[in-house]
Amino acid sequence: MNSADKSKTIPITLVVITYNEAANIARCLDSVPFAAEKLVVDSGSEDETVAIATAHGARVIQQPWLGFGAQRNFAAIQSSNDWLLCLDADEALTPELVDEFQRDLPALINSSAAAGIMIRSAEFMGKRMRFYRLMACEHKARIYHRQRAQWSDVRVHESLKYSGRDVTFKSPFIHYLNPTLVHHELKYLKYAELKARDWNDKRRTTRPIEWPFVFIATFIKDYFFRLAILDGWRGFAAAWLAANYALYKRLRYFEMCEYPESVELAKQELKAKRLER
Repeated sequence: MNSADKSKTIPITLVVITYNEAANIARCLDSVPFAAEKLVVDSGSEDETVAIATAHGARVIQQPWLGFGAQRNFAAIQSSNDWLLCLDADEALTPELVDEFQRDLPALINSSAAAGIMIRSAEFMGKRMRFYRLMACEHKARIYHRQRAQWSDVRVHESLKYSGRDVTFKSPFIHYLNPTLVHHELKYLKYAELKARDWNDKRRTTRPIEWPFVFIATFIKDYFFRLAILDGWRGFAAAWLAANYALYKRLRYFEMCEYPESVELAKQELKAKRLER
């Protein structure tokens, strides 16, 4: 593809929701050179996220945190285009995917399809995972027409809901997952808290007798059936962390049920550590 082709924009809005993402936002925005609009919806960052995003061509809107699903749906309303490409700040397109999008996105935008599926590959412990399916070839619906799809209204682990046809792109995009295991554990501590609050709102049944089996079943599924074993000791670590997360969020929900005051106490602690908006 020649440079003239690469300079052309496509009528799609890149949407990124942010909170203290100064270390990541420039890489994310710069990886999408073809977007006619770049929109950052920030929820009160205390670092240089907003200034960096503006300097790298984004329109920035401030919106107090609504939860992942609701925040993404709010962002969709603010877009200047009906078609959206949704990335997290710690994600970026590869040059191969940029070329594929330049070639094939116009056809998707002019079709009656509802969404586009992208394949995400993650960096873990400083290197790309090659085999573990949740980190090497995870399928994510991240391109969509805002009148044909919307995000589930949950605090965390939101998904794009649509009923129409979708199109899958072959080249990967990269998730720069976490610089260290410290970052990983802090992030998933926050995610587990949000998931447990969703369960608490719905008064989900808690079954402590299942806890040991949840951990074992999750580890076996990820290590063997999702092929983490082929990524060596990094794969073992990733599968172990996934099993630990599956168990911990159940332990935390049980604590909420047994000790309701813990919900507010945990909020205060997470805010003090700048882990909650």
